[in-house]
Amino acid sequence: MRNNRLHSWILSLLCAACIAVTGTATGETVIDVWKDVKTPQAPDLKTVTLDSATTALLLLDFNKQVCNNERRPRCIASVPAVARLTERARVSGIAVVYSLTAGSSIGDVAPVLAARPGEPSVTSGPDKFLGTNLEKILKDRGITAVIVTGTAAHGAVLNTASGAAFRGLKVILPVDGLSAENLYAEQYTVWHLLNAPRVSTQTTVTRTDMITFK
Repeated sequence: MRNNRLHSWILSLLCAACIAVTGTATGETVIDVWKDVKTPQAPDLKTVTLDSATTALLLLDFNKQVCNNERRPRCIASVPAVARLTERARVSGIAVVYSLTAGSSIGDVAPVLAARPGEPSVTSGPDKFLGTNLEKILKDRGITAVIVTGTAAHGAVLNTASGAAFRGLKVILPVDGLSAENLYAEQYTVWHLLNAPRVSTQTTVTRTDMITFK
């Protein structure tokens, strides 16, 4: 009996300690503490030097149906930086690959980002590997790293970057090359790719002007 009382007392102390440390009681959900969630510290941007022969630049869904001033003005704002990166990539011999949303064509891409002859494109939903030959396109070119740009951040960028990481590819994420309807979606995308299991170890966050090629 004495041992039972001692055992119960110890359990009570442990439970109290758990509640004190976590600040939550059993059954509390993230919705209950939503307003208390603190924004994580912004990550440091890294300078990146990439091998031209084994790197591909992914331009995801820069077509006018989703990248426009009415629906996603931040996409339009990202286009100049992505265009400069694309030109530098082409000069260095980087493979450039496009994706499109359903119902669009390669001619719908923003003119300053227009595809050149021989540059492939795929059409799919948020995961551009799903139901397309994107993986084959990259494998056939010996690609080991992808620079992921596009819209929406929490759609095509998040899912395609994760898919690339799961396939063993290095993911380079220039933060001035992704966009969404609001900043929270962009922030969440960056946080997710830097923290998700098996994805975080493959992901480097940078800026377009911090990427160089060799």
